[in-house]
Amino acid sequence: MTFAQSICVLNVGGTRYAFTREVIRDFPLRRVSRLHACATEKEVLELCDDYDRDRNEFFFDRHAQAFVFIMLYVRSGKLRFVPGVCELSFYTEMLYWGLETAHLDSCCQKRLDERMSDIGMDSLSEGDIILSGDECLTPEETVQQIALTGRTKWLERLRKTFEDPNSSLVAQLLASVSVIFVIVSMIMLCASTLPDWNTAKKTTVEETVCSIVVIKEIITHHPGRGADGVKIVEAVCIGWFTAECIVRFLLARDKCDFIRHPLNIIDAIAITPYYVTMAMAGAGMPGAGLGVAGVILRVLRMMRVFWLMKLARHFLGLQTLGLTLRRCYREMVMLMVFVFVAMAIYSALAQLLEHGLDNNCPNQDYASIPAAAWWVIISMTTVGYGDVYPVTTWGRVLGGMCVVSGIVLLALPITFIYHSFVQCYHELKLRSARYARNVTSEILQ
Repeated sequence: MTFAQSICVLNVGGTRYAFTREVIRDFPLRRVSRLHACATEKEVLELCDDYDRDRNEFFFDRHAQAFVFIMLYVRSGKLRFVPGVCELSFYTEMLYWGLETAHLDSCCQKRLDERMSDIGMDSLSEGDIILSGDECLTPEETVQQIALTGRTKWLERLRKTFEDPNSSLVAQLLASVSVIFVIVSMIMLCASTLPDWNTAKKTTVEETVCSIVVIKEIITHHPGRGADGVKIVEAVCIGWFTAECIVRFLLARDKCDFIRHPLNIIDAIAITPYYVTMAMAGAGMPGAGLGVAGVILRVLRMMRVFWLMKLARHFLGLQTLGLTLRRCYREMVMLMVFVFVAMAIYSALAQLLEHGLDNNCPNQDYASIPAAAWWVIISMTTVGYGDVYPVTTWGRVLGGMCVVSGIVLLALPITFIYHSFVQCYHELKLRSARYARNVTSEILQ
């Protein structure tokens, strides 16, 4: 459809917004961007409530204040609820303009999940809520919507496939493959440190990713074939991790945020040593003669253990733990302060009672305050290895006070952390159930 003017005006609940045609075409809100592809005025009226061709003005009889917050999301990328407006009403406005719950900030997602759970709407998916209103699309409109979004919608769906394992069935399959590679890689990283692991003795930088029993048998009977198999499987695993990291980088909305993300930094650190090793081997620098460089490469190799953090994207328990630690960092700091203050006091007293006051036979395990601090920390946490213990009467009295006070100090902030853990688990469980319903509907379709 050819607009009468180059400026398009959106009138939402009496509030007017002016945009150029190019902005309307690439507008982040799906309902607004579809206006540009309309061929007739009848198609325009299917998206809005009224249209003034002379002024090129589109009228939407929707909540004006809610659209203000939606426009703030278009500008800043952060979507929050309108104060004083029902969460479900704002959620309906979001669906009308083409937004999803994933666009909400985490705090607002929690409020929406709790609200939907209270009134029994948590069993509905977003598609059910859309179809229950006046947003039922005909097959022709659905085809037009897909053609309109085109490449942008395809890229967004592909990005969700790699970033969000719960977004679709394909995403879950890719996540399962990634988990298998991570687990196999971790098993062989541990196996490479075994004393009888012959492959690890031959070179300090060679890693393996096969079953321990199978590799031992292969190395025993066919040494050359075992080494080749190790290298092949190692290359396959590293290739998968590298390809996954590159694809996620190319699909990321903000490349700088992607690079700064802790999990992505860990991925890069875990992958880099393999290529550094290959480059050094190609340059004729064997790992055994690298000296300090060889030690650094071994340290970097062990960074691969942090690939286990990738499992947090796939398992609810690890997600709950990470979210709890992020929300309870103040309580964690308070816990550390309690422990360090008590450790400083008790270690000084223990050093004095066990070593400083006994000139005849001082307890050498408490020769310094740092040495006594080790005894204090294992006593406060009720671990008690038994390698260090007081021998004087007053030292044992101090030890009893240290254990009792440690139990009290640790219990106080842990109560807050526990309640936060329960809330985070409930929130993530509701979100996971919603994603599971969407995936189930995708399978049935």
